[in-house]
Amino acid sequence: MNEVIKNIIRFILLVGIQALVLNQLEIGLGIQIMVYPLFVLLLPFELSVIAVLALAFAMGIAIDSISNTYGLHASSLVLMAYLRPIIFKMFSPRDGYDNLKEGSSYQMGVRWYIFVYGILLFLHHLWFFTLEIFRMDDFFFILQKVFLSLPLSFLFSTLLQSLFVSKPKER
Repeated sequence: MNEVIKNIIRFILLVGIQALVLNQLEIGLGIQIMVYPLFVLLLPFELSVIAVLALAFAMGIAIDSISNTYGLHASSLVLMAYLRPIIFKMFSPRDGYDNLKEGSSYQMGVRWYIFVYGILLFLHHLWFFTLEIFRMDDFFFILQKVFLSLPLSFLFSTLLQSLFVSKPKER
């Protein structure tokens, strides 16, 4: 399948899953499952930073417009997209990213995926909940929301990745 069409389908499905299903769940303890950051991670490596930022903003605004969150998702996703090349550089493979297409666990390995997506998702969640609460006297409540939402978001994202990304064929 063409890469552009595949990413358009991912975009639409992740916006739908996040805005129409996961944002409607009331789990308790401030837990909020967010799987849409997976879209930014799975964008092709050769995509320019400006294109990644624009796509992240478009996805965030789409979720914000459906969820009435006034730019909360957009700003969090743009921050993640901005930090993506920095984190990728920190954890780059020895040969670089030249022969690789996307940041899935199938192509990059489970260890790379856990570190890179874990760090990006943590930063996304920290920014999101800090802006959502917007009071530093609730710092421990912000951390509670981050550390309770992070494992569930990571788990759901990993499960969705198995649907969106095909395993490479064995040679």
